[in-house]
Amino acid sequence: MRVRTVTMAALAAVGLAGCGTPSLQLPPPRTLVIQSGARLSPEEDRLKTVYEWVDAEIRNIEEDPSFLIAVESTTTDVYPWETLLIEGDTARVRVRRTNPDLGSVYQIYAHLHLMRAMGREEEWIPEAAGMQGWEFERRAVQRVADAWLLGRASFGFAPYRLMDELAYAREGGQLDALLLTLRSHEFPEEQEAWLATDPDGEETFRAWYRETFGRDFDPGF
Repeated sequence: MRVRTVTMAALAAVGLAGCGTPSLQLPPPRTLVIQSGARLSPEEDRLKTVYEWVDAEIRNIEEDPSFLIAVESTTTDVYPWETLLIEGDTARVRVRRTNPDLGSVYQIYAHLHLMRAMGREEEWIPEAAGMQGWEFERRAVQRVADAWLLGRASFGFAPYRLMDELAYAREGGQLDALLLTLRSHEFPEEQEAWLATDPDGEETFRAWYRETFGRDFDPGF
């Protein structure tokens, strides 16, 4: 089943209608508060920068006829990388059907990976041109976390535990640690190098996670 996605480009267009100025006017960001009480208060100027590339990327997804990003529904909780499938000029990704707000953000993840497969990653992440594996993945997930933060803070996207974790980890300087702990089977060499450099890194991450979310980190959720 295809999912009707809620795009930030469309939401922003509603907010910009009739404003009489060509400059970007996002809704004032709200502070994010999760069940544990942990808060994030993103800066408006930073969110404007995020929105500029989010808007460009979503418009490219919707308008470029040279590829297709297909978003399908699932009944389970999944990270964007867990269901990504690239076949030729098509990338498929699944989102939980009860949270359609995920659609735009998961599309961005799929789009970035398809662009890399098509040799076009420099158009969207210039600093990642030619990168493979972990170095590209961490940059793609950073982008996804930023896009989710924008959606939650400026457009009222509904909470979703997995993406909230990525956004909070990104803001708390723990995103690499989260990914290397969660996906050690995919990036064993990078995890080994991380722990060789910082032997207490995983315990530091787990302590941060426990303090932030009020529970122990469970990659099986």
